[in-house]
Amino acid sequence: MIPLNIMSNNKAKPIIGISGCRMLVEKHEMDAAGHMYMRAVESVCRGIPLVVPTLGDALDRQALLGRIDGMIFTGSGSNVEPHHYDGPDSAPGTLHDAYRDATTLPLIRDTIDAGLPVLCICRGHQELNVAFGGSLHQRIFELADKIDHADDEDQPMAVRYGPAHAVTIVAGGILSGITGLAEARINSLHNQGIDRLGDGLTAEAHAPDGLIEAVSVAAAKRFAMGVQWHPEWDADDNPLSRALFQAFADGCRDVLRERQLY
Repeated sequence: MIPLNIMSNNKAKPIIGISGCRMLVEKHEMDAAGHMYMRAVESVCRGIPLVVPTLGDALDRQALLGRIDGMIFTGSGSNVEPHHYDGPDSAPGTLHDAYRDATTLPLIRDTIDAGLPVLCICRGHQELNVAFGGSLHQRIFELADKIDHADDEDQPMAVRYGPAHAVTIVAGGILSGITGLAEARINSLHNQGIDRLGDGLTAEAHAPDGLIEAVSVAAAKRFAMGVQWHPEWDADDNPLSRALFQAFADGCRDVLRERQLY
C-alpha cells in the first residue's frame, strides 16, 4: 500500500504530527490541540496537520513515524509531572496530563532517532529537555534570580501573546543561522522552565535573567529545536516565528522527497 503522504507529483504536502492533550469536555475525554498550531502548519509550513492522540504505549510510534514527515510538540496549560525528572512534588492545584507525558516523552526521542524534524514549543520545549535527562524549574516566579515569565490571563489574547521580553541568541548557533538575529523580543506564557540542561542539548537563546529560551539537539539528523515562547501566535508575520516554521518545514519536505524516491 502506498503511504498516505506519497503522491505522484511535486505538489505533495508534508504531513505534520501535532501533539494532543487529554481534555475533559462535557464529561467526555478528548484529544485536542490548539488551532494556532494547525494554522501555522497550513499557512507557513504548507503542510497537513495531524493531531496525535494521547495513547501512551498503546500508540504504535514506529507506524506513526513511517507516515508523518515531522512533529510539533505543542504548548499546554498542563505541566510535566515532576517524577519524570526526579523533581519535588508539584504545588497543590498544578495541572498535569499524565496521558500526554506518557505519549510525548518517548515520542520525542523516537522522532529524532528516526531522523524526522522536530519543533518543540513551550511545554514541548520542556518535554524535550526532560526527554534528554534534564530537569525543570516548576515555579519560576518564586525564584529570586528570575523574572516572572507568566502572562496575565485577564488580558486580551493580543496582549498575552504580545512581546514580553528580549532574548539573546547565541552567536554561531543554529537559531542564529536560521534567523540572522543576535537578539529578538518574544512572548512569554509559562511558569516552568529549564533548570538542568538535558544531555545532548545545546542552548540557543537566553532570557535577560539567564533562563534558557531555546535549545537544539546536537546529534539530530534534521532540524530539532525547542523554544520556550509561542511562535505559532504570529507565524505569518513575525520574522523570527516565520523563520522557525520555515526551517522546520524545509526539513519536513526533505523527508517527503526522500520517501518519494523509494
